[in-house]
Amino acid sequence: MATAASNIVFDDIFTINAIDKEGKKFDRVSRLYAHSKNYDMDLTLDYNVELYPLHKDQNFSLALASSLVRGGPAAGASATDGALEADDKERDVWRPDGKGRRGLEEDYDYVMYGKVYKFDGGTSEIVTAYASFGGLLMSLTGSFRHMTSIVLGDPVYLLMRK
Repeated sequence: MATAASNIVFDDIFTINAIDKEGKKFDRVSRLYAHSKNYDMDLTLDYNVELYPLHKDQNFSLALASSLVRGGPAAGASATDGALEADDKERDVWRPDGKGRRGLEEDYDYVMYGKVYKFDGGTSEIVTAYASFGGLLMSLTGSFRHMTSIVLGDPVYLLMRK
């Protein structure tokens, strides 16, 4: 999955199969169930319906990123030329006051920040990664080959666009 933004650890297009199929539990939060087009992945995701309304059978792009910085740490930085220090200062480029560099969030409509808290190895081929975004949960299930860059315990940004 080499992309222009090397901080992206997963990227695919999903189609929503169902929303709140087990009933709606919260006013502003829904749980979607979706399947990806390219990597045959299953996604379950809690999201804010007021901020980002979605519907059954709708397609959306979902990316997981280790940082919002464009280009990522593999963009030619070395510890000897000072670029690594600059990268550390710009690790979190998003700021609520609009100041600072623009990052990957500029290319997406909905962004959440959280942590990968669990991996389940169902079979040797199929695994499930779990992440929490301030209590909004995600599970992503599919071939381990497409999730090799998702690391247990690491912070993660979830980015979505229609």
